[in-house]
Amino acid sequence: MYAYRGWVDAGGLMAFISYTPKLQARAAFYVDRILKGAKPADLPIEQPIKFEFVINLKTAKALGLTIPPSVLLRADQVIE
Repeated sequence: MYAYRGWVDAGGLMAFISYTPKLQARAAFYVDRILKGAKPADLPIEQPIKFEFVINLKTAKALGLTIPPSVLLRADQVIE
């Protein structure tokens, strides 16, 4: 299980990741606020609300694993 999609594209079994473009935009917002003088302790804590689940079936097959259909249905993308 990986935290980055690139590892699954490179042959990892699966990844459960937060939606990166949105997080990058929010990080830029925080940097901007801090550079303008805001105290980091005064800024609200945010958590990602969108996640992506990716499964690499080629890797599963190479490992001799069978991914249940119910898990495959929950995946946002299945690499075959």
